[in-house]
Amino acid sequence: MLKVHFTPGTRAGRIIWLLEELGLEYEVNIMPFTKEGLKSPEHRARHALGRVPVLEDEDVSIFESGAIIQYVLERHKDGGLKPEPSSVDFPYYLQWFHYCEGMVMPPMNQIVVQTILLPQDRRDESVLRQAQNLLTKSLAPVNDNLADKDYLIGAFSAADLMLGHSCFMANRLGCVPNEMEHIKKYVSNIEARPAFQKAITFGE
Repeated sequence: MLKVHFTPGTRAGRIIWLLEELGLEYEVNIMPFTKEGLKSPEHRARHALGRVPVLEDEDVSIFESGAIIQYVLERHKDGGLKPEPSSVDFPYYLQWFHYCEGMVMPPMNQIVVQTILLPQDRRDESVLRQAQNLLTKSLAPVNDNLADKDYLIGAFSAADLMLGHSCFMANRLGCVPNEMEHIKKYVSNIEARPAFQKAITFGE
């Protein structure tokens, strides 16, 4: 059975969401977001940096949420939740799937560090403002793309598992301005999905 090493409020939620959307059986090892939880020798053997998610599948142990999603789709669902390579949507599926970690998550990571992880006396307002501005710029093309779509390529796909999760988190951090009405609607569409509801509250 698939096993997910998971910490609430992290990218590991993407994997629970995926498995719920696909209706696959899985078990979860819930770990606290602490040094003792994530940096233990046991977990560092799975991920040298002590991060989540990690997926175990018999003799396979793999990390990085995007890689895990692609692995599960190919090994366990015959390529589901993505268009066929011959489809006109396929290039754009790939684009938005990877846009998430390339453009949206780097500034969001800085925002989380500067507003949540660092103690008050170590936070840098200039770094925070720069990250917020960059995140807004990074989300603008996403908002434009969603002007006539419910999901990134029209139909729900694994690209939404990646970028949609990040849009949800950005909105929860207060980083999606009201004028980005298409992302606001997109987040509402995602929040209405039962699989997402289970994933985002899992372990809380």
